[in-house]
Amino acid sequence: MSKTKNIVVIGGGTGTYTALLGLKKYPVNLTAVVSMADDGGSTKILRDEFGVLPPGSVRPALVALSHAPQAISNLFQFRFAEGQGLNGHNFGNLFLTALAKQLGSFERAIEEAGRILHIKGRVLPSTFDNCKLLAQLESGEVIRGETNIDIPKHDGALKIQKVWLDPVCHANPKAIQAVQEADVIVIGPGDLYTSLVPNFLVQGIAEAVRQAKGKKVFVCNLMTKFGETSGFVARDFVATLEKYIGERTLTHIIVNTKRPEPERIKKYEEAHAHFVEYDKKELKEKKLKVIEEDVLRPVGLIRHNSDALARIICKL
Repeated sequence: MSKTKNIVVIGGGTGTYTALLGLKKYPVNLTAVVSMADDGGSTKILRDEFGVLPPGSVRPALVALSHAPQAISNLFQFRFAEGQGLNGHNFGNLFLTALAKQLGSFERAIEEAGRILHIKGRVLPSTFDNCKLLAQLESGEVIRGETNIDIPKHDGALKIQKVWLDPVCHANPKAIQAVQEADVIVIGPGDLYTSLVPNFLVQGIAEAVRQAKGKKVFVCNLMTKFGETSGFVARDFVATLEKYIGERTLTHIIVNTKRPEPERIKKYEEAHAHFVEYDKKELKEKKLKVIEEDVLRPVGLIRHNSDALARIICKL
């Protein structure tokens, strides 16, 4: 009898949520390894005031893996739109913070929230160290904080030269073990510099991915992001990841073949975001197996189709 496949998804935010949502429908052992660099909005306030790790990175992954009644999942995503002190806060973030304070550790808070949400799989922070993400631009200017990189107050047309964590962070041993035991490691989808790369800046994660025997699959972004990946094509995403993980580490890339309708792209282009093009020959030169599929969600925001993505990953 063949053993159940171990799939590890590395990232954070909406992209990881999308990937997990489809994968949880398959008979696989799922682990999400999520970035701890988030420092915006509700998360920033809770980090500053309670000294907890960023709950906003963990919450979407927990909700994606949930098998609890929809009302409970919805509650975890509920954001207060009014109320002194509560306005802008997310209920799930407050819940995780309360659990961390009550149980004495962020790790135990995640485990308990996972039980309450009946999650299928595990959510593991890439590190338990408190860190800040920094980026150096081509102008030499240094931007401090994930949210300042994500929503640039500087000239977003300037390219990012490099990113790093301050202070140096060490990997969660459980995240290392999950990567080592994975049959498939899925990187992305997600914002390149603020959701994906921060995981590989944590000491031990990139090395574990390089040494892992499993397939290493990059789910290429659908759109570029102003301030992070302006002007990028698929090859540029791969080159950036290789800079932090190691060359020739990735084995597969999933690229989207379906161009969104002009009316769907319009508001993205107003925000200086553009459809990500790819050149199969260039990607093959990087020794990547190129999987070309329509992985675009058919309506609404330009996001990956969870079910299409899961089907491709599980076929590997």
